[in-house]
Amino acid sequence: MQNRGSLGARLRYAFDKSMAGGSVALIGWLAVISLIVIMIAAAFLAVTGIAPEGGQPVGFIEGAWESLMRTMDAGTMGGDMGWSFRGVSLVVTIAGIFVFSALIGVLSSGLDNKLDELRKGRSHVLERDHTIILNWSPSIFDVISELVIANKSRRRPYIVILAAKDKVEMEDDIADKVPDLANTKIICRSGDPTDLYDLGIVNPQTSRSVVVLSPETEDPDSQVIKSVLAIVHDPNRRKEPYQIAAEIRDARNAEVARIVGGGEVQLVLADELISRIVVHSSRQAGLSAVYSELLDFDGCEIYTVEQPGLTGKTFAAGVMGYEHCSLIGLQDAEGKVHLNPHPTRVFAPGEKAIVIAEDDAAIRMSDQEIRLTREAVRPPQPRKAAAERTLILGWNRRGPIIAGELSRYVAPGSLLTIAADTPDIAADVAGIQRANDNLAIELKRIDTSDRRQLDALEVPSYDHVLVLGYSDHMGAQSADTRTLVVLLQLRKIADAAGRHISVVSEMIDVRNRDLAEVTRADDFVVSNKLVSLMLAQASENASMSAIFDELLDEEGSEIYMRPMSDYIDIANPVNFYTVCLSALKRGEIAIGYRRQRAGDADTRDLAGVLVNPKKSEKVAFEAADRIIVLARD
Repeated sequence: MQNRGSLGARLRYAFDKSMAGGSVALIGWLAVISLIVIMIAAAFLAVTGIAPEGGQPVGFIEGAWESLMRTMDAGTMGGDMGWSFRGVSLVVTIAGIFVFSALIGVLSSGLDNKLDELRKGRSHVLERDHTIILNWSPSIFDVISELVIANKSRRRPYIVILAAKDKVEMEDDIADKVPDLANTKIICRSGDPTDLYDLGIVNPQTSRSVVVLSPETEDPDSQVIKSVLAIVHDPNRRKEPYQIAAEIRDARNAEVARIVGGGEVQLVLADELISRIVVHSSRQAGLSAVYSELLDFDGCEIYTVEQPGLTGKTFAAGVMGYEHCSLIGLQDAEGKVHLNPHPTRVFAPGEKAIVIAEDDAAIRMSDQEIRLTREAVRPPQPRKAAAERTLILGWNRRGPIIAGELSRYVAPGSLLTIAADTPDIAADVAGIQRANDNLAIELKRIDTSDRRQLDALEVPSYDHVLVLGYSDHMGAQSADTRTLVVLLQLRKIADAAGRHISVVSEMIDVRNRDLAEVTRADDFVVSNKLVSLMLAQASENASMSAIFDELLDEEGSEIYMRPMSDYIDIANPVNFYTVCLSALKRGEIAIGYRRQRAGDADTRDLAGVLVNPKKSEKVAFEAADRIIVLARD
């Protein structure tokens, strides 16, 4: 027979287990002790008949009350008379002092523990219709800023953040970097976004959307994929599909992420997104401002909406049917996105319109008469592609993607020169996958901040210069500082040569863009900012990832900036309806224009870019102005 120990040992074991229950158990034991002391004192007074001097003997109930008062307040016995009654009161008061001193200590300790738990951010969130951000990265501040703008029309919006970071540190960083939260409230919680229990703290079951950032770890994509897996395949998950926007750095991990997340996840392939925009911007200065405008909540956005008035109409009629917004495509009944379909394509029942508009309230068809200047429309002219010389200064993990993307667009006989001094650049260049043989690649190992070595490259002989940050081997600020040095050297080279050099630079931190303006580069692509904008948009629009996949795909329709004079006669002012008609005759969609002289109207610093202009207003265009179109080539 198993030995269970003596009675005393079992009692001590039971007492130890009860004490392990924490503050509640301690308060319970103190209450029991107080009750025992009061009952014994009351019984003793009732049995012995002891009473205060000059007073009547007390019963059990009155004795219990007198004992309780002396237990709670030691000063109560100050007026007691009679040594026998004083003796009983003294014993009860001493017991009370012990009990209530211990009680105050327990309550104080419990309160400290609760405050410490709150400081650690481990309490459960009970909000509904909130946006969840998982993980912590430099992109989080831009994501929050954009969501704050998107939330202005909502009632009591909340953003809940879960990351492996101290709650107080997160709150302090957000307060420093995002000072104006408008009507949005931020809730920070500390925990592991890949852990099911920790995910339960932020209550994803009642969330509106989830943004999964790429953390600053050695293998960020695996962390993102595991977080998506934990949300989608949680045994206690909700029945309704989630809306998840997840950042993936390496495109090779995208397929696994799609398998894990299914139709509930939109992937933002950070490196591919940035690389494609860098390539497009290098060939068309100012194009990054167009992408920023489409992704920024503080301007025109892309909406996917039902428009019953379009059913049965051709796509061309739909394009000309809006005064204050721009129709750029449609989403069919199966959810597939079609940007810039054939002008004669007819809208079928159940198909949604993809529209650029300032807000969803502006998306309505115009019933006003369209006035066109048909004689100003110019016939299409064939475009001839010429060989190009491109120079990349600096290197990071996006370099091979940029080079491969560039090979898709250049004419035969083009040259790409890569000049940098990172340790593994030779292996990276050797592994570049080109789409065709149109682009030859050469490597020059140099210190890109050295003026003499830059002069040896004959920089003015290149058609395009791309400056990449050394973000793989330096922090964001150090990488941007070196980029600024290179840009300043290029400015001096251009001044010495007496000619303009087309320069597009990648910046890591948006705060350094203002400093870089002095270098007079044609365009800046801010990596973290663009990724943040895309994640924020994807969290609000379930079709955004598919739309941008098509926009940045060589086989789909892309954004181009072309001379306005190729489309219309600029001798006289014309309205944008006329510009749209000219673009439609080429199988393109006009979505805006860029004025060479931006003037005071460019209040948002978009390099003269205006997306989605009012179509009926006449504008006097100049020879240097360019039209922004969505076209297949």
